[in-house]
Amino acid sequence: MLDQKTIDLVKSTVPVLEKHGEQITTRFYQLMFGNHPELLNIFNHANQKQGRQQRALAGAVYAAAMYIDNLEAILPVVQQIAHKHRSLGIKPEHYPIVGKHLLLAIKDVLGDAATDEIIDAWAKAYGIIADAFISVEAEMYDEATNQKGGWDGFRNFIINRKVEESDVITSFYLVPEDQKEIAHFIPGQYISIKLEIEGEKFTHIRQYSLSDAPGKEYYRISVKREAGTANPDGRVSNYLHDEVKEGDVLKVSAPAGDFVLDTTKNTPIALLSGGVGITPMLSMLKTVVEMQPERKVTFIHAAANGNVHALRNEVEALTALEQVNSFFFYDSPTEEDRQNNSFDVEGYVTRDWIEENVTYKDAEFYFCGPVPFMQSVYRSLKDLGVAEENIHFEFFGPKGSLV
Repeated sequence: MLDQKTIDLVKSTVPVLEKHGEQITTRFYQLMFGNHPELLNIFNHANQKQGRQQRALAGAVYAAAMYIDNLEAILPVVQQIAHKHRSLGIKPEHYPIVGKHLLLAIKDVLGDAATDEIIDAWAKAYGIIADAFISVEAEMYDEATNQKGGWDGFRNFIINRKVEESDVITSFYLVPEDQKEIAHFIPGQYISIKLEIEGEKFTHIRQYSLSDAPGKEYYRISVKREAGTANPDGRVSNYLHDEVKEGDVLKVSAPAGDFVLDTTKNTPIALLSGGVGITPMLSMLKTVVEMQPERKVTFIHAAANGNVHALRNEVEALTALEQVNSFFFYDSPTEEDRQNNSFDVEGYVTRDWIEENVTYKDAEFYFCGPVPFMQSVYRSLKDLGVAEENIHFEFFGPKGSLV
């Protein structure tokens, strides 16, 4: 437990963290990777280069300072980050390294304002926060390893099938090399893939949502080709699209993630996706249809056009069921799309459209896609008075804010 003086000192830094948080976390990563380059085998280079990780960490540090006397309030954030840490292989021995360089970064950025008293208070606070993460992650490691079909770390999976789903999205069907059972997952969860790319100094780890229903003898991921091989995101996705072939082996961590379908409720459900955000939504749709055939589902997918619209046939097969209504939005339809009536709405998903077409009063909303898409959906739902506890969303990448 922290004494009141330490709590007050940490809380006194909240305004400073709000102003300089991203500067501190940027400096933190510079210092840590400079002294421990081996950690670049774990951290996502793309998120570093684009500043996403720095912003996410700044938000987490700010929240920790704000609620240092009531960490229960940020337990959902801890849980989400812990899922990612477990999937990456973050271990207790990494936390002292992080703590040391976070304190150095605070001192570097704030200068004389970071008194010895403040640094000491943050050292104590970090110890409490680190212990919370280590405890939660220990339970997750134990569950991942000891569950039926589970394993620790990364396990070899063979690419059994590689299927082109659209001009930009390809699915990979993964079966375990050891031919043993695989762990169950909850729709909405992801797996981590570890890649060693020829000519690259460090390994790359990426998370991909599982795009099929659970209970199969394989895992399926559906990967979007990101533009350009020069940026780290594009380097990995293009490698998977162009270099990896059927029969190749990928290293895979056990399923993780807290963006999951709640099948204990029977209220109407709306699943909204943009682009490759369809992947967790399709897994949820298939599961609802199988497990809750009486539950009403509205499935909404937004894409540029039919050329990039992946997994359409699988959605349409389920739309034939009375419980499912689906709507496809194209913002840049081709002439062929128009001739074939391939879409329901030209344009974007709007507040007014949701109000007119979705039973939203008591519905559960799940959505995933590009950040602007999610921001628009979130604002629309809040404006319509949808309760926060009925709104669920997933970022591809570090946790961000839709507010």
